[in-house]
Amino acid sequence: MNRTARLTAVAALALALPLSMASGCSGKATGESGGTGKDGVKTGPGVTDDTIRVGVETDLTGVYAPLGKSLTQAQQMYFEQVNEQGGICGRKIELVVRDHGYDVQKAVAGYSEMQSSVIGLAQFVGSPMVTALKQRITADKMFVIPNAWATTLLGNKYIQVTGTTYDVDMINALDFLTEEKGIKKGDKIGHVYFEGDYGESALAGSKYAAGKLGLTIVEQKIKATDNDMTAQVSALKEAGVAAILMSAGPKQSASLAGVARSKGITAPIVASNSGFSPQLLQTAAAPALLKGFYLASAGAPISSDLPLVKKLADDYGKKYPGQPRDSAVVNGYTGAVIFADALKKACDAKDLTREGLITAHRTTTAHDGGYGTPMDFSKVDEPGTRRTYILRTDAKALGGMVVEREPQESEAAETYKVPSGS
Repeated sequence: MNRTARLTAVAALALALPLSMASGCSGKATGESGGTGKDGVKTGPGVTDDTIRVGVETDLTGVYAPLGKSLTQAQQMYFEQVNEQGGICGRKIELVVRDHGYDVQKAVAGYSEMQSSVIGLAQFVGSPMVTALKQRITADKMFVIPNAWATTLLGNKYIQVTGTTYDVDMINALDFLTEEKGIKKGDKIGHVYFEGDYGESALAGSKYAAGKLGLTIVEQKIKATDNDMTAQVSALKEAGVAAILMSAGPKQSASLAGVARSKGITAPIVASNSGFSPQLLQTAAAPALLKGFYLASAGAPISSDLPLVKKLADDYGKKYPGQPRDSAVVNGYTGAVIFADALKKACDAKDLTREGLITAHRTTTAHDGGYGTPMDFSKVDEPGTRRTYILRTDAKALGGMVVEREPQESEAAETYKVPSGS
């Protein structure tokens, strides 16, 4: 990203986020700090006696811009709340935000800018971006929470996949379809998916479950730039599919549902967790998306009755009036909670170096902040959980989705060997 474009992106973000959180690279890099603080706590990159700098690599201008904005604003709100309560380890938290626009080269440039001046990344949108930086993340001992759930991200001590992976979600989605939607042995199931880590990971899960359940997967691979699903729907209709899985973005889901329903296809559609945005229910695609459209996700929706989620929804609505309150708000906020909990554990151990942070995080075997399913962070080769919510669109619900089925781990998901790192 050239300097002009970078400054423009940072300036655009500053309009959405308070200035204190839209920090750029200026002055002495915090990464130059080190040694032991006056409180006896070991410090490293991103940490001084007064401040802990936490990085964010997000998408504010690309295909996942609505999701990125919700994620980032939720994290900004959380750390503001933490700072109001005195911070962590006697230090205020400062977010350093970079917008990569879902572009790998921009993500690499953004990482380079933050590399020496943050302790870790509480948000990193996009498995292709994280994958491109895996070697540097490892070399830097950078604790990263990706907002991506591809199996390629497993197996690295410093990268924590929270919730499920895409393949596990698709296994549990097919369990839902067979248990509750009449899908039976011998049926064909369509799977439309992005090329690359995201889609291939999801496809691995649907194929595994199909083999266990006696189903046949009809594949339709697409590019992230493909927004018209007419050809894919036509192919699936000709194949006679009984249900459709969708592992792409919100625009692709809207097109798929709209075209499918217009062609008389009433088969249920289950999308991966990033395949829906509540803004779609304000478009012409709404009627189609309200007919048998579901989402597979490890996280509770923002319409959940969980007390902490209800409080989060209320706090976010007051902080950002008029802004969409979607499930990405929950995901972003809980990611910040997980990162902060690791910082607190590292502080207790008197070690706020990067290695101290990841060591503290990996001792957590049953993280349950009250926002959804408990997670085990001690197993590098495993996702945090194998339990998946099935959500259903509802125009009257906050965030446009409600719980159709509480989080469950199907028998197939339990016995599945997650292909860590591949």
